[in-house]
Amino acid sequence: MTRVLVVDDEPQIVRALVINLKARGYQVDSAQDGATALELAGAHRPDVVILDLGLPDGDGVEVIRALRSWTRVPVLVLSARHSSDEKVQALDAGADDYVTKPFGMDELLARLRAAVRRAEPVAGTGEESIVEAPGFTVDLGAKRVRRNGADVRLTPTEWHLLEVLVRHDGRLVGQKQLLQEVWGPSYGTETNYLRVYMAQLRRKLESDPAQPRHFITEPGRGYRFERTPTRR
Repeated sequence: MTRVLVVDDEPQIVRALVINLKARGYQVDSAQDGATALELAGAHRPDVVILDLGLPDGDGVEVIRALRSWTRVPVLVLSARHSSDEKVQALDAGADDYVTKPFGMDELLARLRAAVRRAEPVAGTGEESIVEAPGFTVDLGAKRVRRNGADVRLTPTEWHLLEVLVRHDGRLVGQKQLLQEVWGPSYGTETNYLRVYMAQLRRKLESDPAQPRHFITEPGRGYRFERTPTRR
């Protein structure tokens, strides 16, 4: 059974989420502040976190950063903050998706299901399982990345984006295709998600993130993975 941690200081929102999630078979824990949320996450190891950014004891972005220091659990932000900069800040801290208040329950639940799916292992497809590039190795079967002999920790969303690009080795993957394959069919215009997560992959895997040689941007079109570094 999937376990969800709901973190919000608005009792009516927590109550609505708990009722709807339990009605659909989820186990639910709830917290009204960041400190309690981190305690519950450590004790109960949820499968997904729904997190408000405006918490009484601090900014939810700090909670995301604290979670990302030890877990890959999907984090779905639920916030009244609408600005693009605030969305990017949350995504850059390690959030997997961002839903603004007020929200539709059906949409939120669909996004939650998508976040959980991204974190699940996928069956093999018969394709090449291990992809080696200079400096790092991607094991598609084990969902594992190693760089210079050490494991690289990726969030489920970072991994899924990497997986899609690697499976299209050398081929352009359009922005809309990437968004829909990684986040789900209802996405197609949230290009800031791609910019944030591509920057994170480059920081973790490129020798010079400012001059990427493996994760190439085709402006206005999409992105391409090059196993063999492109010439500069």
